[in-house]
Amino acid sequence: MVSFSSDTDILKCEPALFSELYPAEQVLISGSGGTLSGTSFTAAGADFVSAVVSAGGVVHLQSPDGSLDGAYEIVSVDSVTQLTVSVIRADAEGQAIAPPAATDVSFRVCTYGPQANEIGFRLTEYFGIQPGNPQSDIGSDDILDSEVLRQASVFGVICSVYAMLASNAEDENFWKKSLYYRRLFEKARQRCRLAIDTGSDGVCDVTRFGGAVKLRRG
Repeated sequence: MVSFSSDTDILKCEPALFSELYPAEQVLISGSGGTLSGTSFTAAGADFVSAVVSAGGVVHLQSPDGSLDGAYEIVSVDSVTQLTVSVIRADAEGQAIAPPAATDVSFRVCTYGPQANEIGFRLTEYFGIQPGNPQSDIGSDDILDSEVLRQASVFGVICSVYAMLASNAEDENFWKKSLYYRRLFEKARQRCRLAIDTGSDGVCDVTRFGGAVKLRRG
């Protein structure tokens, strides 16, 4: 499986997908009675490790009085019961930003990892590399900077999620959003310029362009 975007990337574009619109079948773990102090969230009895919660994920936190109610980045999984969380950051390498402190917090971790993996496969198929093209001798690890695929992946995932929501709820607005993000996905994919290292020396040997998927040696 290959993915070029994370749930945190999705949160930056469509926070509603982690609040009122989340799909119940893609919730990794949920519960109540948690405590948020600074950037540390602790939930006795939870097992974030067994639930396969990971950095780059998103947790929705809500306190009974409503002072805390939103989705936050998961910066790290510190133990089976503890996460480091942050208000969404402009720079993923920046210092974690503490949400409001709260007790008796309800929590939910929902993921769009399955959709990200599917879009990742479709992108590698489009560019003619593994795993989408198993006959190719080029893999996703050979891309020198996969950041160029991040935006395309985000738009593709959101398009897929809204299509799923539309089919379940028969909501015309969901279909419109899906089509909107599909157009953004196609445009972002066309803008991609992949620098590929086939010699494992950190030097670009092949360039593939999303607009034409053509090759250029050297």
